[in-house]
Amino acid sequence: MGLLDLLKKLRKSDKEAKLLVLGLDNAGKTTLLKQLSKEDPEGTEPTQGFNVKTLMHDGFKLNVWDIGGQKKIREYWVNYYSNVDGIIFVIDSSDEGRVKECKDTFMYLMSEEKLEKVPILVLANKQDLEFAMKPDEIIEAMDLNSLQNRYWSIYPCSAITGEGVKEGLQNLMEIINNSKK
Repeated sequence: MGLLDLLKKLRKSDKEAKLLVLGLDNAGKTTLLKQLSKEDPEGTEPTQGFNVKTLMHDGFKLNVWDIGGQKKIREYWVNYYSNVDGIIFVIDSSDEGRVKECKDTFMYLMSEEKLEKVPILVLANKQDLEFAMKPDEIIEAMDLNSLQNRYWSIYPCSAITGEGVKEGLQNLMEIINNSKK
C-alpha cells in the first residue's frame, strides 16, 4: 500500500458515502437536493453542469452530486461514476410522455460496468401532482423487474413537500451501510 492509498483510506471513512442524483432534465433532482439540505426549493433553475453538497444523515457524511439531466449533458455522467456508493435516479412521474426516454437512459446507466454493484434508489417524484404515475406503473413502464443481480428500490415522493424522500434515502443508506460491513 502506497502513501496515496493510505491517505485515501484515511480520508474516506465507513460512515461516508458518495451519491449521484441522476435523471432526465426537469425530473426534480436539484429540488430534491435542496430538500435534503433544508434549503428553499423556490426559484430552482435547471442545472447546467452539477451541484454538489455534503450533508449529514443519520451519522453518515453524504457527498451528494446532482448532475444535470439535459440530453447534451448525459454523455458526461460517466465522469462521475468512480467510487460511487449509491445512485438516486429521479423520475418525473407526471410526465408519461417521456417514460421511454427515461427507461432508455436508465437502462443505459444500468449497463455501465463501473455501476454494476451500486444500489439504486428510484424516486417517483412529483406524486403531489394529480396525474402522476404510481410506482407500480413506473416499474412496469421502465421494466425494472428485469434488472438482475443488483439492488434497486422505488419510492413515491415529492421533492417539493419532502414526502417520501426521507424514507427512500433511509432505505438506500441501510443498503450502503450493510454493504460496507
